[in-house]
Amino acid sequence: MVRHRLNVSETALALHTSQPGVSKQIRQLEDELGVDLFERAGRQITTVTPAGEDVIRIAERVLAGCEDIRDAGRQHADPHAGELRLATTHTQARYVLPPIIEAFGQAWPRVNLHLHQGTPEQMAAMVQSGEVDFVIATEGLHHYQGLVMMPCSRWHRAVIVPRGHTLFKMDRLDGLSLEALANFPLVTYTFGFSERSTLDQAFQAAGLEPKVVLTAVDADVIKTYVRTGLGVGLIARMAFEAADQPELIALDASHLFAPSTTHMGMRPRRSLRPFMYDFIERFAAHLTRERIDDALAASSAREREAVFANVELPVY
Repeated sequence: MVRHRLNVSETALALHTSQPGVSKQIRQLEDELGVDLFERAGRQITTVTPAGEDVIRIAERVLAGCEDIRDAGRQHADPHAGELRLATTHTQARYVLPPIIEAFGQAWPRVNLHLHQGTPEQMAAMVQSGEVDFVIATEGLHHYQGLVMMPCSRWHRAVIVPRGHTLFKMDRLDGLSLEALANFPLVTYTFGFSERSTLDQAFQAAGLEPKVVLTAVDADVIKTYVRTGLGVGLIARMAFEAADQPELIALDASHLFAPSTTHMGMRPRRSLRPFMYDFIERFAAHLTRERIDDALAASSAREREAVFANVELPVY
């Protein structure tokens, strides 16, 4: 139910059963536990009760543990075959992962890889429930409390403008400034999919108010609207490609905004299959098997941070 937005019809469809059957099972569970798991308006489920939230958290851990048991069996049955399920952002899936996935596929031809996308909150729930093995996250890190979050890389932003734009000319003469940027309408990432707070904080510290006229999850959408003249784009620097250059110019903004850190996250104390270690190390070379195991075994956030204390992260 929770994974299907409390929609009984969608839940029944996913379980290949009927709506009355789903409702009956929920009622039977509530009768057995002696508490209501959901609040209702008539026959419609509207929200999860506090008791329901507690039960759901425990159920997610149980389901994830069941998936770990299945993984252990698969490893012994065929160590070179399996599934790798990853929740990630559009930027990572579009601009970072393709060569990594291609090389991984050649090394592990019998491992099926599944990419999932969602909001930070949705992706955190996918990991907690065992629906995915890992998450690649940059923003909304407060949603991932309780997971092992391992730093992978840092990335900077770029301002993108059409060729001949005033900011391009200013950048060549005096360098790009927040004061100059604040004079133009901005097109940037949707809050929650990228760290808009970093953008806002930089402008606020300078006593400026950014004029954000459009936000989008997809950097390609942002570039499209910059081409139309709607505004100046602000994207991850890695999202600007050679194919964009005939029409657009990327201006370095690393001196204007603090870098963001990309993390790989998973449930603590879980066991990983060899191809999972391999994929993680391909994504972040410093995440060796030994370092991953140390992070998973750490008993506190401070102990986990010590694992990466002397690691110099790559910057994009």
